[in-house]
Amino acid sequence: MRDPYSVLGVKRNAGQDEIKAAWRSVAKAVHPDQNHDDPNATVRFTEAGRAYDLLRDPDKRSRYDRHQREAELRRMEQMRRQQAERKAQTEAPQRVVDEGAEDMIARIFGVDSRGQPAEAKPDARPQPQAQQPNAATAPDTRKTTGETTSDETASARAAAPAAAIISAIIRRIRGSRAKVEKAPDLVADVTVTVEDILNRVRPTLETPDGQTLRVPIGAGSTDGQVIRLREAGHRLENLKRGDAIVTVRVAPGRFRVDGFDLKVDLPITIENAVLGCETTIDGPLGPLPVSVPAWSGSDQTITIAGEGLVKENGERGDLIAEIRLLLWEKPDAKMIDLMRSLREGLYL
Repeated sequence: MRDPYSVLGVKRNAGQDEIKAAWRSVAKAVHPDQNHDDPNATVRFTEAGRAYDLLRDPDKRSRYDRHQREAELRRMEQMRRQQAERKAQTEAPQRVVDEGAEDMIARIFGVDSRGQPAEAKPDARPQPQAQQPNAATAPDTRKTTGETTSDETASARAAAPAAAIISAIIRRIRGSRAKVEKAPDLVADVTVTVEDILNRVRPTLETPDGQTLRVPIGAGSTDGQVIRLREAGHRLENLKRGDAIVTVRVAPGRFRVDGFDLKVDLPITIENAVLGCETTIDGPLGPLPVSVPAWSGSDQTITIAGEGLVKENGERGDLIAEIRLLLWEKPDAKMIDLMRSLREGLYL
C-alpha cells in the first residue's frame, strides 16, 4: 500500500477533520461512477478507502507511523554499516608498519596481546661507533638494509587487510583476543502478499556478500513479523557470523492486514443497504457467501470467521467485510425525489 498520507494528500500531522474532508474529496474524484473511461478507477477508489481506514483509527495510525520510523532507522543503520565496511576495505593504511593486525592494535591501545602495557621497542638502527682502523675498508651495507626494510613493510601491509584490522579492534574493545565474538546482524525487510503467506511461499533475500537467503513464511506470519535467521548475517574475519533479522511486510492488494485478520471492501447499492441482501465476496481462498443485514450503512462490518491468516497454533483469523455504500451508475429520478422529500420533510 502506498503512503496513506500521500494517497489522501494530507500532512502527517493532519487532524481527523482534515483527513475526513480529504477522504470525501478524493473518493468523489476517483469514484468509478464518475470515471467510466478509467480502468484503474476502482483500484484508486479502493486505495483511498484503505488509506482513510488506516488514518481515521488512532491505533492503526500510530502503529503505521511507528513502523515507518523504525523502517527508516533500520535503513539508515544498514547504510551506515555498509559505508563503514566499504571505507574500511578500500582505505589503505596511511602509516608505514612492519607488524600484524593484533600487534598494530596493541601499539595503538598501548597494551600488548596479553593486556599488559606495551614496552618501548629499542631502536634497531645501528648506533655510531668509534672509527676503527679498518673502517675505510668496511663495505657499505646501508642501501641494502634500507631496501630490505621497504620490502618487508610492503609485505606486512598486505598481511594486515582492513577486515583483519576491524576484527582486531572489536576484540580489543571487548577485552579478549582469544574469545570468538559475533559479527553485526544483517537487518532487512522482505515484501510478500497475502496469497504468499497462505501458500507458504519462501521469498528470497540478497545479502551484501551476494548470498541468497530463503525466508520461511507460513503459520504465524503477518505484517510486521520479525524472523531471525541464525548465522546468515554479516561476515568478519575471526568472528562468528551475525544473524539476519528480517521483518515481513505485506504488499498492498485486495486485502488489508490487521494482525491475523484480513479486511476487504464490500460495495453495495442504496436499496440493498436499506433492505438487506444476499451476495458473495472474494475471500483469500475463493468466493464466500455474505448476508447483508437490512439498514446497513457505510463503515459497518460483517465478520466471516476463520477466513484470515493462519496463527502459530493453527487457528485462523477472520475476514472482515467493510460495507461501502455506492450509487447507481446513472441518476435515478425516483430516488432523487425520495431523497428530496426526506430532506425537506415531505412524504409521498
